[in-house]
Amino acid sequence: MRPDVVIVPCSGYTEAETRSALEQVLSPFGGLDWVSPGMRIAIKVNLVTSAKPEDAVTTHPKLLCSLVRMLAERGADVVVGDSPGGLYNAAHVGRVYAATGMEAVEEVGGRLNRNFEDRQAHFPEGKVCREFRYTAYLGEADAIIDLCKLKTHGMMAMTCGAKNMFGAIPGTMKPEYHFRYPNPRDFARMIVDLDEYFKPRLTIVDAVDCMEGNGPTGGTPRHMGALLAGEDPHKVDLLCADLIGLKREEVPTLEAALERGLIPPSVEGLDVDGDPAAFAIPDFQRIVTGNSHLFCGNGSSMFAKMKGAVMSWALTQRPKLKAEHCVGCGLCRNVCPAKAIDMVKGKPHIDRKKCIRCFCCQEFCPESAMVVHRTAIARLLER
Repeated sequence: MRPDVVIVPCSGYTEAETRSALEQVLSPFGGLDWVSPGMRIAIKVNLVTSAKPEDAVTTHPKLLCSLVRMLAERGADVVVGDSPGGLYNAAHVGRVYAATGMEAVEEVGGRLNRNFEDRQAHFPEGKVCREFRYTAYLGEADAIIDLCKLKTHGMMAMTCGAKNMFGAIPGTMKPEYHFRYPNPRDFARMIVDLDEYFKPRLTIVDAVDCMEGNGPTGGTPRHMGALLAGEDPHKVDLLCADLIGLKREEVPTLEAALERGLIPPSVEGLDVDGDPAAFAIPDFQRIVTGNSHLFCGNGSSMFAKMKGAVMSWALTQRPKLKAEHCVGCGLCRNVCPAKAIDMVKGKPHIDRKKCIRCFCCQEFCPESAMVVHRTAIARLLER
């Protein structure tokens, strides 16, 4: 019987370390025996923005190269891609490829996605997202491998296997989805719909160097020294959340997965191969989002609705500017899907009535000047 999740040590990103760790983490699932010559495999990496590999913002290229080599040795046609924030075209994505070190895959038997077309998906089984457009290269694959990075996230508390598939939505369409699903609960359900539509064959987590603090782009690298894998991204995420001290109910994508019976209620319900306790980081700097109330008080009674509304007002986090770090570039204004930010005297001003708390401004701020702010009531309750 195959385990739900496998966790193995991987202390660094050398070719020897990553190759050995990949072989170990995939062995309980039969390795790569399912790969046949000529099979088209898409590796969906995390390339949220242009960042150096050592910043722990994106999937590390050396780990990726080891995986590409292993697939190419079996005769697979391997394409690597993502749709980062911004324009989904050759110029912008090409710059991200170069900055993140992804071009190295073309030296080890793989290729970078250069097809910037999109396709229409019809998914009547979806809970909230039944029609959407997605990056065409994923639709051309016989199998998808979700090669993600373990990081904190302003809106979802954590980004890992499940959230990584949001990169299937072409870059300039992403703000539309934030606007369509401003509530983290519905946004999470949309993410799970994408996972259920694409059904990655494997989810592999780069947790060698994670990101803590103001993630997913402005946080700090934190060494964990682990590689995880599983055949279901939600079960992998459940274990990853536990490793960094997040409760299931604090991660909206996990709550959405639990709603559908895709995961057990707790990490104790997982069949894990390996020793998670050896890698857990109790003092991992998390983003405490207050999302745990979102899947409560959703009943149809007036009291339940009032309770949910009051808790949302009192506990929901919001973006806040650290003015001393802001350089006035205006990128936050440009990426805001709700058009809730204006530049006033060279600094961003957030219209709280318009803000949908999607944290795009926080995610893409190049100076980490936008942070997740918790209300005084939420901080008091935590104490």
